[in-house]
Amino acid sequence: MKNEGLIYRISGPVVTAIDMKAAMYDVVRVGTEGLMGEVIELHGDKAVIQVYEDTSGIRPGEVVVNTGETLSVSLGPGLLTQIYDGIQRPLPTLEKEMGVFLTRGVDADAFDLEKIWTFEPQVSVGDSVVGGQVIGHVQETDTIVHKIMVVPGNGGVVKSIESGDFNVTQTICTFEDGTEMQMMQKWPVRTPRPYQQKYAPVIPLVTGMRILDFLFPLAKGGAAGIPGPFGSGKTVTQQSLAKYSDAQLVVYIGCGERGNEMTEVLDEFPHLIDPNTGKPLMNRTVMIANTSNMPVAAREASVYTGITIAEYYRDMGYDVALMADSTSRWAEAMREISSRLEEMPGEEGYPAYLSTRIAEFYERAGRVETLNGEDGSITVIGAVSPPGGDISEPVSQGTLRIVKVFWGLDAGLARQRHFPAINWLNSYSLYPQSLDQWFRDNIAQDFPEVRIELSGLLQIESELQEIVQLVGSDALPVDQQLTLEVARMIREYFLQQNGFHDVDAYCDIHLQYKMAKAILAFQESAKSAMASGAQLGDVVNVPSRSDLMRGRLNKGYVDTIDDMVKTMNDEIAATVEEN
Repeated sequence: MKNEGLIYRISGPVVTAIDMKAAMYDVVRVGTEGLMGEVIELHGDKAVIQVYEDTSGIRPGEVVVNTGETLSVSLGPGLLTQIYDGIQRPLPTLEKEMGVFLTRGVDADAFDLEKIWTFEPQVSVGDSVVGGQVIGHVQETDTIVHKIMVVPGNGGVVKSIESGDFNVTQTICTFEDGTEMQMMQKWPVRTPRPYQQKYAPVIPLVTGMRILDFLFPLAKGGAAGIPGPFGSGKTVTQQSLAKYSDAQLVVYIGCGERGNEMTEVLDEFPHLIDPNTGKPLMNRTVMIANTSNMPVAAREASVYTGITIAEYYRDMGYDVALMADSTSRWAEAMREISSRLEEMPGEEGYPAYLSTRIAEFYERAGRVETLNGEDGSITVIGAVSPPGGDISEPVSQGTLRIVKVFWGLDAGLARQRHFPAINWLNSYSLYPQSLDQWFRDNIAQDFPEVRIELSGLLQIESELQEIVQLVGSDALPVDQQLTLEVARMIREYFLQQNGFHDVDAYCDIHLQYKMAKAILAFQESAKSAMASGAQLGDVVNVPSRSDLMRGRLNKGYVDTIDDMVKTMNDEIAATVEEN
């Protein structure tokens, strides 16, 4: 038995090697080209390897070399603004060397090892430090301070520490036991980074999308699923969340998406401006691009690469939003590898451990107290692409079992040009109870009651629509006709939002509350006027109601909405006198 073996069998991305010494999850180099792979099964002296690159052309008898390391990511200054493939190879760097098609067996450093960073110590000689503790700061981008931390599990008494300009491989700190520290560290992707404790989800992730923040809120450290059929807006929704949510950092994983869709993301993201800072959005973003024509095993690894990078920034005390687009493609990669391993298939051919893997991934989300005593969070938002939009399939069901927010996209709404096409009758959030106190303290005391009232009106409209389709709306009592008008106002004025409009793309949560109250104010004024003899048609068609609804597209709307509501109430009251 030795660290080198020979290829015995090849089945797509799965290679079996014989006569080699290996442990589970060891990284190996396969064949004369040194393709990167990982040991996933051991049978005596046989090692089953999943290869992260295209295996066409390799032959039995070629050498397999065990590196003795596990699949790890490099962590340190220089991660932000990067675009990686599924195993953390920087795509722009590789493109300079070999053009648009990647050559097999090529490796590259995750970031520039020679780049000089200015290191400012935060501890002194003689201080005792523990794993996870911050020993210094580096200004990584204009907006993000990178905190250099002791690797979890390490630590000691500081013997020497220097300030100044260093690259990531130079020693910046030495402990009394002789251990040296650099700015760069490595961490195995399948091992969650440790923390002290996990907090209850009591702070919302503010997204600027009215239907999400108001009706189906997501907590910082929570997990959300966005299932939806082709063309319903999953990617646009995730991009909007990446741009406007109040997370401090974004990790975007394009996992098995179509090449042209990923190209749009890669072209667009570097040019997006962060609305909070006015700087490029990429200054606080790490992107992992693994398109559908890239090797399937690397797709399986890409979500672990992304969540490990997110955990690293969480440990610095940042709020991180992780977008996985799409977990269905990740599950398909697992299914393909599982079939090559000749494992017993589960439902629809997926491996029996599919739900466990999905749960393990989403469970790495959370708002935590880090090892250095700071608060950090990872909020995971995973898109699901069920075939034909059928969410009864295993990936959607496995996701729904573990996430607490379900934003269900609807192809019918998308066809009606209602965006975001999130179906308010099918979607749900299990966070409102724990978030209600935050909304009461920070927005308004009656915020939860207003949300419940709006949801109730939409539910009543759904029931009334069944009657309307049979006998028409004119056959309904006048109070129910008013309810339909109010619900239409909720849909067209509140729930619809133009993701490409300068003003309407992001809606402040205080403005959301004012808009919701404006709808209820219309309902109250209309009921009162109609009780005094006003006609429904006159009440609904007051000019200021149209001005109120159109005004949301104008700058400074938050300052004018109260006056608009007062004018609307006065005009509705005047309809009584006319009658």
